[in-house]
Amino acid sequence: MLAQATAAQPAGLEQPYLLEIAHISKGFPGVVALDDVQLRVRPGSVLALMGENGAGKSTLMKIIAGIYQPDAGEIRLRGKPVVFDTPLAALQSGIAMIHQELNLMPHMSIAENIWIGREQLNGLRLVNHRAMHRCTAELLARLRINLDPEELVGSLSIAERQMVEIAKAVSYDSDVLIMDEPTSAITDKEVAHLFSIIADLKAQGKGIIYITHKMNEVFAIADEVAVFRDGAYIGLQRADSMDSDSLISMMVGRELSQLFPVRDKPVGELLLSVRDLRLEGVFEGVSFDLHAGEILGIAGLMGSGRTNVAETLFGITPSDGGEIRLDGQVLRISDPHLAIKQGFALLTEDRKLSGLFPCLSVLENMEMAVLPHYSGNGFIQQKALRALCEDMCQKLRVKTPSLEQCIDTLSGGNQQKALLARWLMTNPRLLILDEPTRGIDVGAKAEIYRLIALLASEGMAVIMISSELPEVLGMSDRVMVMHEGELMGTLDRAEATQEKVMQLASGMTAVH
Repeated sequence: MLAQATAAQPAGLEQPYLLEIAHISKGFPGVVALDDVQLRVRPGSVLALMGENGAGKSTLMKIIAGIYQPDAGEIRLRGKPVVFDTPLAALQSGIAMIHQELNLMPHMSIAENIWIGREQLNGLRLVNHRAMHRCTAELLARLRINLDPEELVGSLSIAERQMVEIAKAVSYDSDVLIMDEPTSAITDKEVAHLFSIIADLKAQGKGIIYITHKMNEVFAIADEVAVFRDGAYIGLQRADSMDSDSLISMMVGRELSQLFPVRDKPVGELLLSVRDLRLEGVFEGVSFDLHAGEILGIAGLMGSGRTNVAETLFGITPSDGGEIRLDGQVLRISDPHLAIKQGFALLTEDRKLSGLFPCLSVLENMEMAVLPHYSGNGFIQQKALRALCEDMCQKLRVKTPSLEQCIDTLSGGNQQKALLARWLMTNPRLLILDEPTRGIDVGAKAEIYRLIALLASEGMAVIMISSELPEVLGMSDRVMVMHEGELMGTLDRAEATQEKVMQLASGMTAVH
């Protein structure tokens, strides 16, 4: 359960606006991203900005942060018109942003990342590392983040990097703090920690714009909720006057009567059998069976070994022991190429780090896994490949002006659907999905759930790893739970509850 961070329903709602957005419009080639939108943020309050992927939320935030320039409209800060032609100009005016995709430099320390561009100098105009270390230690202590300022960012987990991003943004002592999906890669414990930080910032009179796709977070911390849809401003309401159904209806323009599809088709023959799979120092003794048409959920806290099991099955980190059988035949999967040849597909946990080729087009990203099947004698059958990609884009409703569009310009949800399309074009027998709906809005989630259910009904075996327990419970035929590299037990759909899964995930009990 998320702690309520809005214990005092804010006096800020009666105060003048800190930040005002009026009649902002922004277009990209073939796309109107924002059409005459507005937004207002009060001091000492949290404004949740909600909408489906592609609604324009991140685009507006990048305009406020000085990354993009608007085509029309006005920004007023503390009642005065402002123009931010660079991110530095926005920062110097008191606006900081925590981006959805992490922007830290892995080869530098935590202290160097936090103070980059603002390094403290000694009398010889050299970087004063001791002073930077001291200031970083004080900042981390104030935020109750237990990390060593000198530790390299590259050695941190994704969740720890997210906390460093939060510390960096807070270090600017900005009046307006924009948080774009700040909890997408952190645990429930760290979410509660973040919410306590937000409560402290509110008490200091800061205005916070909070973007998330998680409904429970909205009602835990938001004072007001603004909704965008298809680049347009839909409306603003007090959070305590709404519920999930009314918010979803505002976001998608319709009611979602069934988020998780009903699945009643029996599973097929045994497809995959794993026995005593082991990766030295990471996990051991992992055994399970998977049938054609079955969805096996894997739950567990971060660091439990969920993702490592998926990567071992796919050959990214070959196992140190154990046995994998497909159709009764022992497999030796030493690299992803061999896994793909056996009909395996893996949608990775972090699309930016290990999924996307951000400088390439949507077409080039989608066709990557099937290029060998459409090439020969030094030539690529580009016409056939393009037709396949266009068909898959339509089926998955990937919103893009064209297949030539750089994939980095698409919303997170559309990037995810393009990556899913990449793997579906290989016609896999086993589809491994690691956090398939991370950073995706509720409407797109419903689409992906229906697609996964459809694939299973057609006989595809699915392994789905997710940090969202309702998602695991709503989609899985069975739930396998891990804790610190150990398989704690497997629950059938009928017996799986959030309480039982969390008991297993925390190592409190085990089912053998």
